Formats: sequence, C-alpha cells, structure tokens
Amino acid sequence: MSFDLIVRNATLPDGRTGQDIACTAGRIAAIEPRIEAQAAREIEAGGQLVSPPFVDCHFHMDATLSLGLPRMNVSGTLLEGIALWGELKPLLTHEAVIERALRYCDLAVSQGLLAIRSHVDICDDRLLAVEALKEVQAKVRPYLDLQLVAFPQDGYYRSPTAAANLARALDMGVEVVGGIPHFERTMADGAASVRALCEIAAERGLLVDMHCDETDDPLSRHVETLAFETQRLGLQGRVAGSHLTSMHSMDNYYVSKLMPLMVEAGVAAIANPLINICIQGRHDSYPKRRGMTRVAELRDMGIPVAFGHDCVMDPWYSLGQADMLEVASMAVHVGHLTSREAMRASFEAVTTVPAAILGLADYGLAPGCHSDMVILQAADPIEAIRMKPVRLAVIRRGRVIAETMPKVTALRLDGRPDMVDPAAYAPREGAATPS
Repeated sequence: MSFDLIVRNATLPDGRTGQDIACTAGRIAAIEPRIEAQAAREIEAGGQLVSPPFVDCHFHMDATLSLGLPRMNVSGTLLEGIALWGELKPLLTHEAVIERALRYCDLAVSQGLLAIRSHVDICDDRLLAVEALKEVQAKVRPYLDLQLVAFPQDGYYRSPTAAANLARALDMGVEVVGGIPHFERTMADGAASVRALCEIAAERGLLVDMHCDETDDPLSRHVETLAFETQRLGLQGRVAGSHLTSMHSMDNYYVSKLMPLMVEAGVAAIANPLINICIQGRHDSYPKRRGMTRVAELRDMGIPVAFGHDCVMDPWYSLGQADMLEVASMAVHVGHLTSREAMRASFEAVTTVPAAILGLADYGLAPGCHSDMVILQAADPIEAIRMKPVRLAVIRRGRVIAETMPKVTALRLDGRPDMVDPAAYAPREGAATPS
C-alpha cells in the first residue's frame, strides 16, 4: 500500500506517542504505530507534537494591519478604537483591504492557523469590506477556511442603514449573523437588537456570533437576552457570545443564575485574552480589573469556551502575530489557568473547541478527517503554550504548505554546553508535576 504522505513518530495532543499518520487524497487514512507502507513523502516528526491546525474564532480582518491609519488610538479604549475605525472607513479602498487581508492570511498560515472567523463591518453603505473579504475568502480557500460574520459595528439600531446593509451582506453569502448590543443607544435597544438578529438567523438557518457586553459595566447583561432568544428560537448549538467581559465585574450571585441559562441555551463563549486584557480596565485607577471573562467557571459548567485573537495591528490593538499559542498563553496567565488540566483545555480552546463553534467539517486527527495538521517543536500541548514553539511543518489536505527550521541556539560560553535545545528543558518522564 502507498500513501501520499506519512508523518512518522508523532506525539498527539491526547498523549499518544510513536504514532504514524498516513494520508491519501487529502484525508487521514490511518493513525497507528509503525505503519508498514511507503508514501510519496515521509516526514519524521521525531516525537514532536502533531496537532490539528489552530483555529481563530474571533477576528476583524477588514481592519487588520491598518495600525496608524489615519491616526493612533491614544487612550487605548474600545470607544476610541470604534471612533478611529469610523474615521478610517471612508478612506478604505477595495484593493487595500484585500492586500492587508492576504498578507495577514500568509502570516496566519505560517503559524499553523488554518481557519479564521472574521467579523466584517456592514455599516459602510458601500459594503466595500464585505465585497473585499468575499474575494479574499475565495482566494484563500485552497489553504485557509475563512468564515465571515455580518457585523453592525456602529449598532444595528444606532446606525440608520445597518438593518438593510446586514440583509444585503447575508444575501451576498456572509455565513454568520453578528451584533453589538452594548453599543446601542440604550439597554432596551441592545436587547431588541439581540432579539431581531437572532430572529434573522433563525429565519435564514444561520449561525450567530454576538459581541456581547464588551465593557467593564457589570450591569451590561445582554448575554442573558442572547441565551433567552437562543432558547426561544431553538438555536441551541448555533450561537456564541464573544468577549463577555462584563461578566468579569458582575455580582457572583447574578452569575450563578446566568451560567445555567447559557447551559440551557447551548450558548458557547469566546474570550479574546490579548485584547480584553488591554482594552478593559482603562477607566480604573487601582486595583485594575483584568477584564477577561470567567473562563474557568464557564468551563466548569460545561459551557464551550474558545479563545480568539480579535485584532492584529489595528485601531484597537497595536501588537499581535497571528499566534494562537500567544493567545492561549495570555489566557493561562490572566485567568489563573495554571493547572495541568486547565492548560490542556486552553490548548483545546485554540484548536478543537473553536473548530466546533465554526462547524468545521472533518476537522481533527482521526481517520477520515482532512489531512490538515501542524508539527510543533514541542513535546505536548502544555509545552507548546509555554514555549510558543516553531511550527516545523504546516500541512493542508496532505500537502506541506509551510516549513520552518528547528530552533536551536549555539552558545559561546567556555565550560558550558554549546547547544541549547528547548526540548531539553521539558519535564522528564516520571518527574513530579502538579495536577
């Protein structure tokens, strides 16, 4: 028997070691130790971690890499970022949006990030960004899954043409309904927008991903309405609430009511650790709130929690490199997610959990799945979060689409080892590790 590709001696995220992964016709044909077969190409993983590709379930590709246009966000706040984006929108060109988005997609692929859900602003009557990202979506389809969310950045009711524009965007093939209830003029308008947008999704058979309560105000509680409308309309399993940062500041008693409602409705949660920790708490003196939602508590309730990158070099965030392990690492630190179990769950929050939220078909490391994977210079998911290692190979449909040389440093110190290999600093088998 012959295959297109065999990855030899891989360690899998579930802890299995010494596994060979055989691929043919863009699918995984077998995963087992020592597959006795030949392939057109073989890759020796050398015991390194082989993961399904990273998935970013919350991003803004229409704004990415626009840092400094037309000016910088001086306050670092969400509201100045929205105002700045409003200044930039009239200056956008079709070509510039495409060029920046394609550059970002190239960076993402180099990092093993092969699926992105991007919100796209529909409050520009030209729908320029929608048209541009639909073109990008088609261009990158061979190597990256790009899912688009119709996002009324200026408010579904607050912007006079948002309702009509959102319907036009969905007619153009945008797959997910978005919203921003906390940016409507009143709490009542916010709740009404959630209701209207969920009804649109139900009528069209679409998914929902709502920016919800991205604020330090503990009384911003639109996720409660989102859970109710999800349950009322039978949208269970099709809805995600993004950010949920007000939950960080909410009264514990109220949260004890809120989370069971989310469980009942099957609403998933998407935190954006890098941006949440930078934008939230800007009005605090000391102590300053961390801002990220209650990841551990949501997980303990059985609510799916994924992490998004949200922004890279745009009006809201001046850093970023499309590295979902950097996102997971920030979550681990900010959320006190330092148990071994919590760190493994944080790796899943940038792989399998967001893949399920996006509804990616045939994703994962199992026979029959697409042969999409990343070989990391790390021994296991925890070390991957700790080291943010080199992506030795990125594979899409059984074809290597990116490769990077291993990281090894040569020291020039007398009487010391002359090479430093990051793998040498991993815990040895049998060593005591906290649970």
